[in-house]
Amino acid sequence: MVESRHEGIAAVVKPDGTVVAAWGDIDAAILPRSANKPIQAMAFVESGAVERFGLGNEHIALSCASHNGEPRHVETVRAWLQKVGLSESDLECGTHPPRLQASIEALTREEALPTPAFNNCSGKHSGFLTTAVVHGEPTRDYIKYDHPVQRRLRDVMTDLCGVDAGGFAHGTDGCGIPTLATPLKRLAQAMASMADPSRLSSKRADAANRIRAAISAEPFMMAGTGRFCTRINAALPGVAQVKTGAEGVFCGMLPGQGLGIALKMWDGAGRAAEIAMATLLVHLGVVPAAQQEELLHPPVKNVVGLLVGEMRPAKSWLG
Repeated sequence: MVESRHEGIAAVVKPDGTVVAAWGDIDAAILPRSANKPIQAMAFVESGAVERFGLGNEHIALSCASHNGEPRHVETVRAWLQKVGLSESDLECGTHPPRLQASIEALTREEALPTPAFNNCSGKHSGFLTTAVVHGEPTRDYIKYDHPVQRRLRDVMTDLCGVDAGGFAHGTDGCGIPTLATPLKRLAQAMASMADPSRLSSKRADAANRIRAAISAEPFMMAGTGRFCTRINAALPGVAQVKTGAEGVFCGMLPGQGLGIALKMWDGAGRAAEIAMATLLVHLGVVPAAQQEELLHPPVKNVVGLLVGEMRPAKSWLG
């Protein structure tokens, strides 16, 4: 019995905008949410902050992350901000509980409350703050649409996707920053430009290469224990770099093929977006046969651990 169905759109694109494969209306504008964090990390890496403050792959990966708020994530954010002369009080991402029950229970035992460092976007926001410090800009209100940090991100997006991102309509993301209404095809093109940055300036290409390498080197920092992004990035180092976003968005880079992927599930279901991304990766030939079954047909278990179903792509999808 099929209990639920999810529908969406997807595009596989080259850096020059050539569409390799498409499903649905890929010209439709979608809000990328956190799926474009690798793009948003470009200005941070380009700024020279990594060298200036002695940062590493873990910080670059964390700037691209939607993390669980596990101890390593939180401790790295706190130490990072201290390195650049800031603190959690400078984060404007807000606070929410960590994702994992074990982390919530640990806070309870300590009689402590979560802080902004626990926010799943705290690494991205640390990157924004660090960029502002390097450029001598005000750190206050760095989340505002007209702040130099956000203007810089639109310049990067314009270069990567081939159209003026300054003309995109925008809303407000869950962590408070502007989220740009981007045609899905252009979002995939931006990811392709990071997968194969040969048409970009040398400085920008170097940043793209460093971000991809950091994602592969530090997959845990991208999400955390048990998460799809961490599992895929760990299983396919150097082959694929993927990033999830809220409301059923997912993006990916395939540097070996010079391709970018973007997809959106219309009902916002993250579980469906993961299956869709896994299906595309299998279709594009980057997932070893031994790993395909687990990714394409993940089990559904109830709270007592009984297997009660499975998720799977529609048989008709991809022919």
